Amino acid sequence: MKIAVAGTGYVGLVAGVCFAEVGHEVTCVDIDEKKVKLMESGVSPIYEEGLEELMKKNNATGRLHYTTDYASAYKNAEAIFIGVGTPEMPDGSANLSFIATVCRQIAENVEHDTLVVVKSTVPVGTNDKVEQFIKDFLVKDVKVEVASNPEFLAQGTAVHDTLHAARIIIGTESKEAEAKLMEIYEPFHLPIVSVKRRSAEMIKYACNDFLALKISYMNDIANLCELVGADIEDVARGMSYDARIGERFLNAGIGFGGSCFPKDTKALKFLARQNGYELKTVEACVDVNTRQKLRLFEKAKDRMITFNGLKVAVLGLTFKAGTDDLREAPSSVNIKALLEQGADIYAYDPAGIPRSKQQFPEGAIDRGTMHYVGSPEEALKEANICFVFTEWGEIRQIAPAKFKELMRTPLVYDGRNLYSPAEMSEAGVEYYSIGR
Repeated sequence: MKIAVAGTGYVGLVAGVCFAEVGHEVTCVDIDEKKVKLMESGVSPIYEEGLEELMKKNNATGRLHYTTDYASAYKNAEAIFIGVGTPEMPDGSANLSFIATVCRQIAENVEHDTLVVVKSTVPVGTNDKVEQFIKDFLVKDVKVEVASNPEFLAQGTAVHDTLHAARIIIGTESKEAEAKLMEIYEPFHLPIVSVKRRSAEMIKYACNDFLALKISYMNDIANLCELVGADIEDVARGMSYDARIGERFLNAGIGFGGSCFPKDTKALKFLARQNGYELKTVEACVDVNTRQKLRLFEKAKDRMITFNGLKVAVLGLTFKAGTDDLREAPSSVNIKALLEQGADIYAYDPAGIPRSKQQFPEGAIDRGTMHYVGSPEEALKEANICFVFTEWGEIRQIAPAKFKELMRTPLVYDGRNLYSPAEMSEAGVEYYSIGR
């Protein structure tokens, strides 16, 4: 099938590449000419395992194309998938301006009956408005239907999550739209759950917010474990055997980040209030996560007289391993707080440094200074204190003795519980983690 995909971020590009991989003819649309040329050369603009290999493969077959010419991409497409961003507004609502722009471009250029499929995460009811918006601006006498097809990929495993999804959710209002989406996804050979549009929109939020709640619950329990002398890892292990709970998303830490959970919890909270309802569980989740991100900083601040002039090693910048994404990363709020306190920060991350430099350029910032280094050892050398913010393998593999050997003061605050407290103590490291 001839498919156009609007947007080449995590959602759009991964979807487009995977559609081409299963045999569809795909054109990915982006407004950035440099980005398009980069993708045409087989280089991915995002850090995602396995993506470049599939891009090069499908570029070579001629099934995958990239363009800034949205008019030619949309006019003859049998289906148009929208995968542009819906960033968070100051009040927590979703910014739908990028979706509106794409919808108007579609309406003004489509020349045949087509199905518009919204993969972007949008508030419940948005697709009704999208369909009406497109109809309001249609130039040709054609039929355009809108469907919902939310994504459930995780950054770092996005390609695998798309090609081997647990299920595909489609939300439609007609048998024709349902049949076309079924045809598009038939080559994936995956379970398909077909529901109405509004239910599909809600499924996305309900899933993401449930997982965010699970993380925040474990972080809250971890904080209590510290007060009563329990070990959160023992608690999580005991919980994981309960089939009703499962073993995933039980790791305590310094809070969740990324492009989905923070934005989606706030958006659902806003949607509920807009409809006169208070989602107390989700509101608590947002509050817990906000506090959790600075928990280790507050512990360290109680331990130290000052951070002013101290060399602070920061290991890990991205919100999770396997991505270069720093959106809502716990490292960012901690680095900001440390720089305000006058810290001399030496940061290491195997993928996130280029993006971090956009937020925290090298040199003097506030009362502190920011440096980036090429190895954990360089960050740790002569450091007075170390913060661990991301669970990269390169960081996880550091031996406890290395902290003692390299640091001026072997004082480690681990936000990912990567090391054994007993082994760190035995190595002579003063070690603090979450819930242990």
